[in-house]
Amino acid sequence: MANEELLLRQMPHSLEGEQAVLGSMLIDERCIKDVMDKLQPDDFYLRQNREIFDTIYSMFVYSKPIDGITVCEEMQKNGTYDEQTTRSYLAQLMEITPTSANVMEYVEIVRDKSLMRRMAQAAAEITAMVQEGVGEAHDMLEAAEQKIYAIRRGRSAQDMVPISTVLPDVLDHLSEMSEREGTKIAGLSTGLSAVDAKISGLNKSDLVLLAARPGMGKTSMALNVALSVAKDTKQTVAIFSLEMSKEQLATRLLSSEALVENTRLINGDLRETDWVKIADAASALSRTDIRIDDNPLLTVADMNAKCRRLDNLGLVVIDYLQLMTSAGGKQAHSGESRQQAVSDISRMLKIMAKELNVPVICLSQLSRANEKRDDKRPMLSDLRESGAIEQDADIVMFLFREDYYSPDSEKRNIAECIVAKNRHGETGKVELRWMPEYTTFGTLETRYDDE
Repeated sequence: MANEELLLRQMPHSLEGEQAVLGSMLIDERCIKDVMDKLQPDDFYLRQNREIFDTIYSMFVYSKPIDGITVCEEMQKNGTYDEQTTRSYLAQLMEITPTSANVMEYVEIVRDKSLMRRMAQAAAEITAMVQEGVGEAHDMLEAAEQKIYAIRRGRSAQDMVPISTVLPDVLDHLSEMSEREGTKIAGLSTGLSAVDAKISGLNKSDLVLLAARPGMGKTSMALNVALSVAKDTKQTVAIFSLEMSKEQLATRLLSSEALVENTRLINGDLRETDWVKIADAASALSRTDIRIDDNPLLTVADMNAKCRRLDNLGLVVIDYLQLMTSAGGKQAHSGESRQQAVSDISRMLKIMAKELNVPVICLSQLSRANEKRDDKRPMLSDLRESGAIEQDADIVMFLFREDYYSPDSEKRNIAECIVAKNRHGETGKVELRWMPEYTTFGTLETRYDDE
């Protein structure tokens, strides 16, 4: 017990900072609302200070007048009053605080120390968990990530802002768009004008879900978009591939850019004219800032951390959702637990998109439900394992090729991009040209709306 008390005494805290915050609230009631937005009772380290703040907090909620005398009486009512110390301590707090002008600086000191204590507590719990040796390393890593993520999430609350401070940015954006030449879209261009017209481009903080059955070309389309953004904007594009290697992705990008058959690149069966195209394409690709990570065990937290270290980030692409792990690298195999894991992942992806303030394109597999229907076009109910994916995504797009199921179809090498959900506008579908030899998509002039 003595050791525990010694450890507690060594935890980060600022006695002066806590006293200055409480003193400011007692001498100037006007600053209380600002303090309440930033601090919670648990942010105070010393028990007596925590009790005083908690009392002021409850009084503020019920719109009671707050000063040294009223707080003292309230503490008598709630049982936190000490005959020997409370009254004199409240008087001391008001005496040592000459002004409330710097109260927010004091608040930041208290918040900072509180955050340090939370981190120290999490580190101690993680250490104890490791020393006890209960569970596998993957489970421990997941638990550790969740503890750290909870701290970070708890301290990332933003202030409410008046609309007057938001409007200038909106007006600047509108002005910038109006000065653009050609087609005007709100976000980044996908490189496919028909898709841009339907979804208004890729907007900041959007989670875009691109889903299809295997073999429909969702990876190819995502790479097409990534390359287009990297070339047009000169921004950094981060690609996380949990299925294909970085060499395979680079080969696909090279095939698409050079318009050299992908099979020739894979087999090495290249002609003299091909080498000229490849050299030009490699030079163009080298001028882009596309970053590839093919670690199959990455979590959302890992991706978020890697992206934060990138300058001038414009787009994130993840291939694909069902291969991701929730936190520690261990997949849940039961249906119910896996649904929960996918739900957690989709929610964290949306949070990541907002925090990074860039569009995030996440690829997803579809269930086999569509193959049992006469009309095999996918729909939202075909999303595998979680309805939360549909809820969290701002845009949901499906890829469908009729000739995949009917080789004799008149729509050979024509793909439908079905916009099933669009937070920013209309849904519907557009037709795209599919060029399998180059693993790339192009725009057709004809577009179709939902019937």
